[in-house]
Amino acid sequence: MADNKKGGFVQEKLVPLAGKLASSRHLIALRDGMTLAVPMIIIGSIFMIIAQFPIQSYLDFMASVFGKNWATVLQYPTNASFHIMGLIAVVGISFNLAKSYKVDPISAAIVSLGAFILTIPLKTDKAGALWLPLTQLDSAGLFTAIIVGLFITDFYVWMIHKNWTIKMPDTVPPAVSNSFAALFPGLIVLFVVWIVRLGVEATPMQSIPNIISYFLAAPLGTLSDTLPGALVAEFLVSFLWLFGIHGANVVSGVMMPIWLTALQQNQAALAAGKPLPNIVTTSFFDLFVHMGGSGATLGLAMLLAFASKSKELKTLGKLVAGPAIFNINEPIVFGLPIVMNYKMAVPFILTPLANVITTYIGMATGLVAKPMGVYLPWTTPPIISGFIATGHISGSVMQIINIVIDFAIYYYFFKKMDSEKLKEELKDVDLAGSVDTAKA
Repeated sequence: MADNKKGGFVQEKLVPLAGKLASSRHLIALRDGMTLAVPMIIIGSIFMIIAQFPIQSYLDFMASVFGKNWATVLQYPTNASFHIMGLIAVVGISFNLAKSYKVDPISAAIVSLGAFILTIPLKTDKAGALWLPLTQLDSAGLFTAIIVGLFITDFYVWMIHKNWTIKMPDTVPPAVSNSFAALFPGLIVLFVVWIVRLGVEATPMQSIPNIISYFLAAPLGTLSDTLPGALVAEFLVSFLWLFGIHGANVVSGVMMPIWLTALQQNQAALAAGKPLPNIVTTSFFDLFVHMGGSGATLGLAMLLAFASKSKELKTLGKLVAGPAIFNINEPIVFGLPIVMNYKMAVPFILTPLANVITTYIGMATGLVAKPMGVYLPWTTPPIISGFIATGHISGSVMQIINIVIDFAIYYYFFKKMDSEKLKEELKDVDLAGSVDTAKA
């Protein structure tokens, strides 16, 4: 009886609510806007893999042929793609949201872009020239871009609907008319964002992009080499990503000094012939928890590539599987997507937490060797990285076990998503067939 009531509540309350959320104009605009970044992310991932391929002999050969700065030069396209995710997001979200309101989307997107740039503090070089830090235009500024793209656009549309615009004669070309219509609302938007920025700069937070890290710095700073601390840190990484915030950057910004110190302590202990003292290090997260990237999405990438029945997911899987092997998962995070996707929230959070628990217990009990202080590139593929980081085959075995667990956790959610996509595709085929039959 209780199960029936529970099932009824889920079907009558939660399912309709989830459906309304998924079909809301704001989430649709968010999804479509973020999707615009996928091609650039995939292109940037290709250059990143070539430049950071984790084989030292390859790196030495490339340096001897093309010079010491070859990797930096090769990653210019990566910088030009990864470091504009925030720009793409704010423009894409604003464009799609304004379009859903039947308001000129280009004008709304330009105003939102200006508001986003206004939130970022400019830097000054020794010559006095101003420059905009690229790091605030990429995933580090993604949360700000999402907020601006949604709320500023709503504010802009509200003013348009209130006719707070400059009317031009009908004989004026639409492009000119739309630009003048955006003049007064754009002025108000930038004025409001400017006031907000001045207010934030008067606080210890100093700038709008610092707001998130400011509130997380104190609690994260209390975490140390413990299982609960590792679980909290990893939960925040995945949870923040669900809202478009680069969780790994935020958390590591506070914890990286602690984790690097722990790794160096292991290195010193190894050199002195003493037992390795620390489990939770940078290698612990980079190599044993984040296999495939934040959310431990390597298992999901393999499912998409080799188990999808949906053509859409199969195609996506072919694109994301390669980068995932090198722990690059932006194509999945933004292409599936995972950002603001409630259907994938549970496995995206649960999977890396499972990796934290299994790896910590394995190393704490002595079944798995601890990271010995070797700092590997985070792009080093699993299995290889586990052996090198620990100097023992148990490191690779631990990674294999984690990948199997990750695969199992993602499997149910993947199958459900794949089934829904397949039904949509078959429905579209049936509709197209009906139309063709009617025409005949």
